[in-house]
Amino acid sequence: MSINTPDWVKDAIFYQIFPDRFASSKRVSKLGLKLEPWEAAPTPHGFKGGDLLGVAEHLDYLQDLGVNAIYLNPITASASNHRYHTYDYFHIDPLLGGEAAFRELLDRAHARGIRIVPDGVFNHASRGFWQFHHVLENGEGSPYVDWFHFSPDRLNRKKHWGVYPTEHEQHQLNSGVSAYDAIGYHAWWNMPALPKLNTNTPAVREFLWEAAVHWIKFGADGWRLDVPAEIDDDAFWQEFRRRVKRANPEAYIVGEIWHESKRWLQGDQFDAVMNYLLTAALIGWLVGEKMPPYIYNIGDYKKFLRPLDAKNFADRIEYLLGLYDPAINQAQFNLLDSHDTPRFLTTSGGDLTALKLGWLFLFTYVGAPCIYYGDEIGLDGGPDPACRKSFPWDGKEWNTELLDYAKSMTSLRKSQPALRRGTFHRLLAVDNVYAFGRRLGSERIVVAINASGRTHNVDIPVSALGIPDGPLATLFGEAKARVSGGQVHGLKLAPRSGVVLKA
Repeated sequence: MSINTPDWVKDAIFYQIFPDRFASSKRVSKLGLKLEPWEAAPTPHGFKGGDLLGVAEHLDYLQDLGVNAIYLNPITASASNHRYHTYDYFHIDPLLGGEAAFRELLDRAHARGIRIVPDGVFNHASRGFWQFHHVLENGEGSPYVDWFHFSPDRLNRKKHWGVYPTEHEQHQLNSGVSAYDAIGYHAWWNMPALPKLNTNTPAVREFLWEAAVHWIKFGADGWRLDVPAEIDDDAFWQEFRRRVKRANPEAYIVGEIWHESKRWLQGDQFDAVMNYLLTAALIGWLVGEKMPPYIYNIGDYKKFLRPLDAKNFADRIEYLLGLYDPAINQAQFNLLDSHDTPRFLTTSGGDLTALKLGWLFLFTYVGAPCIYYGDEIGLDGGPDPACRKSFPWDGKEWNTELLDYAKSMTSLRKSQPALRRGTFHRLLAVDNVYAFGRRLGSERIVVAINASGRTHNVDIPVSALGIPDGPLATLFGEAKARVSGGQVHGLKLAPRSGVVLKA
């Protein structure tokens, strides 16, 4: 099968935004709303009042940062600050400004060449979803009885619904009793607020496909799919792709899958996945023994989180690149952190060099890099909800040196086609120094990263890149280098630093 991914993603630099926490516009009325103070620590259930017009009004900032694509956490109507509790798939949450705000954001972003990819929550709905509510009211008499997975004893009212569990029911859920047995329906991770949709029902499938196409036709540039592996049905996702691509052949479909994903990346389902296996490898190499214990409890990638030296890391990169077709690798969504993980800066114990080297790798590697909102100014935060702080727009808390570094990374990637579209070549992995090359036509680039705490002088073989003898230009970092006899000789790398060289 021929594998085709959206061409624009090769040039994309993503920025992930958690809408309630990024920016609030005065044009979206907050009258009568009880909101948490913007600067206060985030809580699991509180709202800050961020909205889509707030995003639209800060596009200058994002464009100056170098961003040309935005991944938005869910924006359709939902009774949660993260909006994974969807109650209306066809309307934008009024707290975010509704459809008019999304329309303005899309139009203003597209005018700047910035694409918008929202989050799609198709595995589960919420207690407020109309069809679920209808069954709660009418039991087995509801026309929507097959939209979810209900216990017959609850449908015929022999037992009460456990939508808001009693203490005993909650204890059962916490003890591992299935939601189906404990409260009367299947729920995502046994969470009563998230009833699992029955995607075996033709009407449900049609409903979800129509919702997906609706927002693509509205102007969205693709979908980030929430927990798509839990809809264990290739045919569902194959038809999802057909319909989305029919509406927009350049729409980007990226799945949230934390493990090896060959099944979904054969060209007939997703264009890419969130590359958490790469995230784990970077944490293992750049943070290593310093990673906090709680990092191991997050997602399926915890089994891959272990300290790595440069050779282990290089081997891991080769493994990851070998998993998928080159077209898939060029479309992968590469990230250091997200709303589901502690921020990378916190994971590293505040080590700015780890964050900088992580970015240096992401922005010179194969696939689309993503910055999680606020990382570029030094926003920190542990596990949810601490990783979802409000963006401090007054600037007093900004690390401006880090912001400048982030801008240098986006500029570097934009200026060098080989970093976006070139082949990848392992060159060296020794003494915690890792070097690799990128090649596109006559353009050859060498990236060398020293993750150790001491200075290294290294010889880097570059014959695989076909670089002729002579001096190399320095695109990033501090280095004087030249090639002789197929090698860069005696390249001096300071502790926890990196350089980018060009033939």
